[in-house]
Amino acid sequence: MGTDKPPAELLPGTLDLLILRTLLVGPMHGYGIAARLKLVSEDVLQVGESSLYPALQRLLLKGWVRAEWGASENKRRARYYELTAAGKRQLAAEREEFARIVAAIWKVLDMA
Repeated sequence: MGTDKPPAELLPGTLDLLILRTLLVGPMHGYGIAARLKLVSEDVLQVGESSLYPALQRLLLKGWVRAEWGASENKRRARYYELTAAGKRQLAAEREEFARIVAAIWKVLDMA
């Protein structure tokens, strides 16, 4: 899977949406979130630490995720992030807005 193309750049605001959606499946540590995004997108979306951890901090401050320390698969200390009820509501709102924007972009791209 994957291509020879470089990783795609995310549109502003989409990283929060993607993190919230990824956490819908259950708690994950930062590396797990990045790995899941890369896997599910077939290597198109590759999120670096310099983008991921500030986004997770933003989501924590907004109350959309909570975090607690635990042991990772390799027994190292890791911070696990979990979606809150407010985060689930935000995810629904952001998905709806994203779908609206994508539909508008397709209209422009498909115009005769």
